[in-house]
Amino acid sequence: MIYLDYSANTPAAPEVLDRFVQIERDFIGNPNSSHQEGRAAQAEMAKVTDKIAGLLNVNPAEIIYTSGASEANNLAIKGIARAARHVGHHIISTPLEHSSVSGCLTALQEQGYEIDLVGIEKDGTINLNELKELLRKDTVLVAVCSVDSELGCVQPIGEISEILKAFPDCRLHVDATQAVGKTEVSFEGIDTMCFTGHKFYGLNGCGILLKRKKLVIEPLIHGGTSTTIYRSGTPALALAAATETALTMALEGQESRFTAVQALNERLRKALDAYPHVRINSPMHAVPHILNLSVYGVKGTVFQKNLDVRGICVSVKSACSAEGQPSRPVFAVSQDRKNALSSWRISLSHLTTEAELDAFLQAFDDCYQKLTATL
Repeated sequence: MIYLDYSANTPAAPEVLDRFVQIERDFIGNPNSSHQEGRAAQAEMAKVTDKIAGLLNVNPAEIIYTSGASEANNLAIKGIARAARHVGHHIISTPLEHSSVSGCLTALQEQGYEIDLVGIEKDGTINLNELKELLRKDTVLVAVCSVDSELGCVQPIGEISEILKAFPDCRLHVDATQAVGKTEVSFEGIDTMCFTGHKFYGLNGCGILLKRKKLVIEPLIHGGTSTTIYRSGTPALALAAATETALTMALEGQESRFTAVQALNERLRKALDAYPHVRINSPMHAVPHILNLSVYGVKGTVFQKNLDVRGICVSVKSACSAEGQPSRPVFAVSQDRKNALSSWRISLSHLTTEAELDAFLQAFDDCYQKLTATL
C-alpha cells in the first residue's frame, strides 16, 4: 500500500502516542474537579496550553479546545454571526472552503443570513477588488481558508486583514487546517483561526480554535465554564498534550519537512507534465503538500478507484466532501465543470519516499494508458 492522502489524515508520530498514554496514566482526575487529582490535571492542562500559546505566539486565554477543526469552524462562524446579529446578517466567504465552513454558511443562510462568495483568480487567490466591492456596513464576517484543502492555494490573509480594517464591525475567520505545522502561519490581524493536530501527525479528536481575548461569540455547547466559557465539557488533557507534542515536532522540523515535500512535488509535476491528457490544477505557488490534477475524459472517482485497486491511496476532493459532485475549488479556478469532475488530489508528506513515488508513477501510467485508450 502506498499512502498519498496526507491532507486527509496523517499517521500519529510515536512520540505523540507515547505522550498521550503517559498523560492518561499520570493524570486520572477531571481538570474541572476541585480535589487534588483534579487540581493536578488542571495544572498540567495550563502547562500544555501555555506551551501551545508560546509555539503560536498567542495568549493562552485565546485557545479553545474542540473535537476537531470542523467543530472549531462551526463555533467560530456561527458564534460570530449570532453574537453580531444586531449589527448585520451579511457574510462573505469563498468557493474554496471546506465543507465544515460551507455547511455552516448554508445553515446560517436558512436562518436569514445573506451569504456572498467572492470570486477566485486563475492563480487560486481571491479577487481582492471584488472583496472590497462586496463589503458593506452590515457585513459581520469574512471566512477564508489560508490554504485550500483541494488545490493547496495560499490566500493573502495579510492583505485581506488590511482591507477589513475599514470595517470595524466585521470579523475575519481563517481556517488554517492545511497550513499549521506545514507552512508559516500568523494570528496577526485575524479574529478567529482554527486547526487540528491530525493533519500534522497528531491524534484525531482534538482541534483548536484561536479567538481574540476580547471577542465575544455565542457558544455551540452550553453547560459550564470548563477551560473556557465558550466550549463546555470535560477538558481532554491527554489529547491536548498529544497535540502540543505534535505541534512542537512539526514546527521544529517545518523547514526540513517543507523542503523534502517540495522536492517530491517538483518531481511529480515534471513526470505528469509528460502526459498530454493531464492538467495540473494546483497553481505553482500552492503549498507543495497538495497536488491536484485532472485526466481529460476520465472522472476523478474512476481514476481514484483504479489506483486504489493497485494499492495507491489518493482522494477525490477533501475527505469530508460529498461524492459525485464536481470539485468547487477546481471549478472556481478553471471554470470548467468537466475538468472539475475529472480532478483528484495527491497529498504528500516528508514520510513519502522516492520508491513510493516510483510505484505511484508506474501505477498512474498503467491507469492512464487503460482509461484514455479510447480518447
